Amino acid sequence: MINIAIVEDEKLYVSQFKEYISRYEKESGNRINVSVFPDGAECLDKLEKADSGYYDMILMDIQMKYMDGMTAAEQIRKLDSEVIIMFITNMTQYAIRGYEVDALDYVVKPVEYFSFSQKLDRAIGRLQNKKKVFVSIPVEDGVLKMEIDDIYYVESMGHSLIYRTKKGEFTARGTMKDMEEILSPYGFFRCNKGYIVNLKYVDGVKEGVCLINDEELLISRAKKKPFMEALVNYMSGVTE
Repeated sequence: MINIAIVEDEKLYVSQFKEYISRYEKESGNRINVSVFPDGAECLDKLEKADSGYYDMILMDIQMKYMDGMTAAEQIRKLDSEVIIMFITNMTQYAIRGYEVDALDYVVKPVEYFSFSQKLDRAIGRLQNKKKVFVSIPVEDGVLKMEIDDIYYVESMGHSLIYRTKKGEFTARGTMKDMEEILSPYGFFRCNKGYIVNLKYVDGVKEGVCLINDEELLISRAKKKPFMEALVNYMSGVTE
């Protein structure tokens, strides 16, 4: 069962989305449960009371009366870093801000079924492909098994590698070349000689640096174009 929340204050679009999801459910064979919220604040209140990971996907209108979709998404990300967010909007300029909350995609009004079904395909494909992948890090007193998704970035320091992760900082033996080969298939990119970054945690790019976890990491001149291409592809759900 896939749990989807629709956060939309226009009843016409709520009916349309429910109809489209029902049609998609019959065509794809997926079982989908839909909840509807007229405002971002109500959705947020539900998530605060629910178990972690309660919703698999949230279709979020951006322009709403009480709490707009972007503000709601920022708050939702503090509660659930994994839920798939797709914004509903008729204003494409919000696309850039969507990267700040790791939005998967945009549904642009007026909505056509074919386009909508393709976006659902992509989102559900990402759900089904979410598998935990681990890397073994040879630390001083043994081997540490680290979930790849927990790594913000890897830094080269002399003959050692420093892993900056959700669980802290770890130093281990190894080479950037070997680690780049291991991590590249999982959304990592080497932005210069000294850093391999997890594109998932890139909050922005400005003046030759990428922002990750409130840190600024230099992007070399030679890597700037391929880095931006890799980031755009990652944000678009394209992986090699």
